[in-house]
Amino acid sequence: MRHPELLVPASSLEVLKVAVVFGADAVYIGGEAFGLRAKAKNFSMEDMKEGIAFAHKYGVKVYVTANILAHNKDLEGVRAYFEELRDIRPDGLIIADPAVFEIAGEVCPEIDRHISTQANNTNYGTYRFWHKLGATRVVTARELSLEEIREIRQNIPEDMEIETFVHGAMCISYSGRCLLSNFFTGRDANQGACTHPCRWKYSIVEETRPGEYMPVYENERGTYIFNSKDLCMIEHIPDLIEAGIDSFKIEGRMKTALYVATVARTYRKAIDDYLESPQKYQDNMQWYQSQISGCTYRKFTTGFFYGKPSDEAQIYDSNTYLKDYTYLGYAEEIDGRGFARITQRNKFSVGEEIEIMKPDGRNLSVTVRGIYDEEGMPQQSAPHPQQTLFIDLDAPVEPFDILRRQEA
Repeated sequence: MRHPELLVPASSLEVLKVAVVFGADAVYIGGEAFGLRAKAKNFSMEDMKEGIAFAHKYGVKVYVTANILAHNKDLEGVRAYFEELRDIRPDGLIIADPAVFEIAGEVCPEIDRHISTQANNTNYGTYRFWHKLGATRVVTARELSLEEIREIRQNIPEDMEIETFVHGAMCISYSGRCLLSNFFTGRDANQGACTHPCRWKYSIVEETRPGEYMPVYENERGTYIFNSKDLCMIEHIPDLIEAGIDSFKIEGRMKTALYVATVARTYRKAIDDYLESPQKYQDNMQWYQSQISGCTYRKFTTGFFYGKPSDEAQIYDSNTYLKDYTYLGYAEEIDGRGFARITQRNKFSVGEEIEIMKPDGRNLSVTVRGIYDEEGMPQQSAPHPQQTLFIDLDAPVEPFDILRRQEA
């Protein structure tokens, strides 16, 4: 039995640190160029250095995405970028383009190269191909079933690693390769600038009646014909392990620290519980489900793992997320008074009941006894996003604890 790696996304240095503390074995991040999340905050070289040092202190690996489908104009910049990364020494590079892969091998051969899901990796021959060229890991296409992944495992070298998405948003296009965004808005999804047109509302037009737009009604708001449910495999950890997957990948490099902490903590416990005792895993299933439903999501599906999805895998009546909790901030440090310093994310007030979410699985209901600004002046509420505040709570708080509020 393989002991799977839990691979968690991070959009910023703050989220990386939270991911590490809340249970990730590895974190994947994007630099300021050549990744597929151009709208994410992403990492400067200085932040990347600090993030890698922080992760390594906890025994956690860091992988950097460089998975655009490169055009001619990108290649010189890719080489210069890898020269900078060579000095920072992440644990792996996630790459989709063969030219980018080759440049990475020339510039920084000591860094492992992983093949992104964008490369359409759907068979064991493809895995063997990349292994011969020096790749240590390949990310499965989203379109594969567990049966197909098992067959890949049986037909590739033992030291070849399989990474698979197990949780998060699903893309409507084959292996994430989308032209809709480029066609509609001029923003290229394959260069990291997707506008997510799969979440938009559409009408249909009959070819002999141009200009007559007929809405496809699911309800009075229309329908969202491309809007997939989110992937969630928390109830199927045994099947994922049995298939021979080496790395369980969480989608979400645009997500908040609250989302990342919630998903990382839940999958961490589920994996560890199952490896300790399959019965313990089954006994705690309700807890996993309740925790996962506490962060933003679009209802859940098991994707292609058990065969091709039916129409039930789509959400036709809405393109919005469900949301049970609001992120308030995290404890960046604890001062001499026992107050938590946070960078405020959403409004809350003195006297309000909120929750402390701890890495060990506990969720503590607490009352806000006081809010103070950087000068020590008290304030009744925290209405200004990104304000540095010191929070007095009626229970002990520790660094990296998440503060959140449950919504009605």
